[in-house]
Amino acid sequence: MTPDAQARAARLNQYLFWLALAGAVGYLLYLLGPVLSPFLFALILAYIFERTVSTLVRWRLSRTWAALLVLLLILAATLLMVAILVPLFQDQLALIREQLPRLFEWARLSLAPLVDETFGIELDLDHLKALLLEQLPGPQQIAAWVLPSLTSGGLAVVGFFVNLVLVPVVLFYFLRDWPRIVSEIEHMVPRAQHATVVGLGREIDAVLGEFLRGQLSVMLIMAAFYAGALWMVGVDYAVAIGLVTGMVTFIPYVGALLGLLLGTLVALMQFQAIGPLVWVWAVFAAGNVLEGYVVVPRLVGDRIGLHPVVVMFALLAFGQLFGFFGVLLALPASAALLVWLRHLRARYLDSGLYRT
Repeated sequence: MTPDAQARAARLNQYLFWLALAGAVGYLLYLLGPVLSPFLFALILAYIFERTVSTLVRWRLSRTWAALLVLLLILAATLLMVAILVPLFQDQLALIREQLPRLFEWARLSLAPLVDETFGIELDLDHLKALLLEQLPGPQQIAAWVLPSLTSGGLAVVGFFVNLVLVPVVLFYFLRDWPRIVSEIEHMVPRAQHATVVGLGREIDAVLGEFLRGQLSVMLIMAAFYAGALWMVGVDYAVAIGLVTGMVTFIPYVGALLGLLLGTLVALMQFQAIGPLVWVWAVFAAGNVLEGYVVVPRLVGDRIGLHPVVVMFALLAFGQLFGFFGVLLALPASAALLVWLRHLRARYLDSGLYRT
């Protein structure tokens, strides 16, 4: 065998080895998905807030105290959101049950004649009212949806609270030891592929870091916008609706649609008139324009390469395959795959296979 043939065979064996290793790791992640979920969630949070910790370290604060301070701020923000959102759902559910008969009476007297006159459609509101009252969930059903593990036995309850405690603990150690972890991973890379792997790692960091941190800024800005705008319109629970909408804006179009549905429902229950609904719809129309043409281009940018269709497909596909663990893994895996495909495309364009 010629030296060139031996070199090609060696490279092929290396590629096969790394491909087999990636397949084995992927299968292991599939098996350990439920166990790895809190660790991956903590890792993503640590990745997002590591620069904040590094900034505090540059301000002469020890890394341990900086990590602890950032962790406390994250916990405080989480508790604040829970304190705002839980009363929203409780009060809104009670309001729906209380106002639903009056709402249907208004629809029977005002909306149904308008629809019949305009479109020639006769609305069966009595049947719809009975169906909604029958299907409207109670607090126990909502708790079962939100925390299904609490309804599946004592061990599941223990597992839920263990994960609840595990995430902040793991997050603290990730934040504190982040430079050492990165250094150890880099040290383990084979020297022959060190330059290539480090270059790919930096590209992935540029894509994923800018996307995640930029998207977090977008979520905060849009939550503040929707909360403030709905409050100015006079809608009840404006802050809670704004927070929910902002939190879901990382899924393209879904956040605005969910906020629009919540805002419309609350305004309809509150005002029982079409006029105020127009202002609510105007708020979400303006928010969609602001997000798509001002906030996202400035904070996230177009050069990242994670197209909205790719984001939605990745969330759905990984969620279907791996559950909640897959949702956490979707964006990092998509960013890494995107960078790898770019690298593979560049290698292909430089190869003799493309030029022949």
